[in-house]
Amino acid sequence: MGWWSDVLADAMKRSTRFEIVSCYTRSEDKRRAFANKYGCRPAASYDEVLNDRSIAAVVNTTPNNVHLETTRAAAQAGKHVFLDKPIANTIADARAITEACRKAGVVLALGYQRRKESHFRWVRRQIDDGVFGRLVNAEANISRDRLGKFDLSSWRYTSEGMPGGVMLQIGIHYADVLEYLMGPIRAVSGRLAQLVLPGDNPDVASLVLEHENGALSTLNASYASASEYYVMNIYGKEASAYYSLHEGLRFLKRGAGKAAPVPCEANDTIREELEEFADAVRGKGRPEMDGEASTRSLAVLRAGIKSAREGRRVEVAEILSER
Repeated sequence: MGWWSDVLADAMKRSTRFEIVSCYTRSEDKRRAFANKYGCRPAASYDEVLNDRSIAAVVNTTPNNVHLETTRAAAQAGKHVFLDKPIANTIADARAITEACRKAGVVLALGYQRRKESHFRWVRRQIDDGVFGRLVNAEANISRDRLGKFDLSSWRYTSEGMPGGVMLQIGIHYADVLEYLMGPIRAVSGRLAQLVLPGDNPDVASLVLEHENGALSTLNASYASASEYYVMNIYGKEASAYYSLHEGLRFLKRGAGKAAPVPCEANDTIREELEEFADAVRGKGRPEMDGEASTRSLAVLRAGIKSAREGRRVEVAEILSER
């Protein structure tokens, strides 16, 4: 269990496909509170969870740097694993996690709920239908205000626990959406800055992404802005789409005078990704973001971090070749 565990448990309770059987975290008070809230048994140890034959799967919200240890133990115990993004902090750990689950024959799914949002699904359908023509450019921003709202001792805000800071923590979501909409990313140029927040980690980051189809995207992420805000604009030769947190989705075809709003009903993305995992566990399909896809997603961010540190363009293939 971790901070995100209640969010996932709430989503599981909104579904009919789960029974929350047990929970474990090192804090006895926290696991008792969670057990009371969700009607499950508090376990005295992680081994107790893994040895419980009534448990089919583990939802893992531990810190990034222990994803390998905790996921490998679950796989070896025959438990399927839903793991929150990123898959790990290093490519070596990501590969080891993927291999452990493959070897054990268990499902591994990663939490990338942003790509499931209804407005992005709508844009993807138009792209697939050829409405956009050739994709040429995209711009994205994912920003939140964390001033006075975070604990410096939390692994989420340290360079050791979350290398790359804001870009690995939240920027990874929109890096994923850009890859989902614009196609695979070939190379990255990045810049990182620490401008407002204390600690040792970047609170502002910018990436230029080179897609394999020749298109270019820009991605900005910030923990230092005045408010929460999201932007995702997709530009094609024949059409463009503009999404923002407050204005929703708009669409413009070549020759149109102005962009028209596109009604998209909000969907329960976290419940949907968990139900996709449940279906895969039951042999119905496979997770959209599995170990291999999530390792590539991590490589894009690691390329951006390396680019910022070394002042050069970094190809994703270079990161994927790391051992």
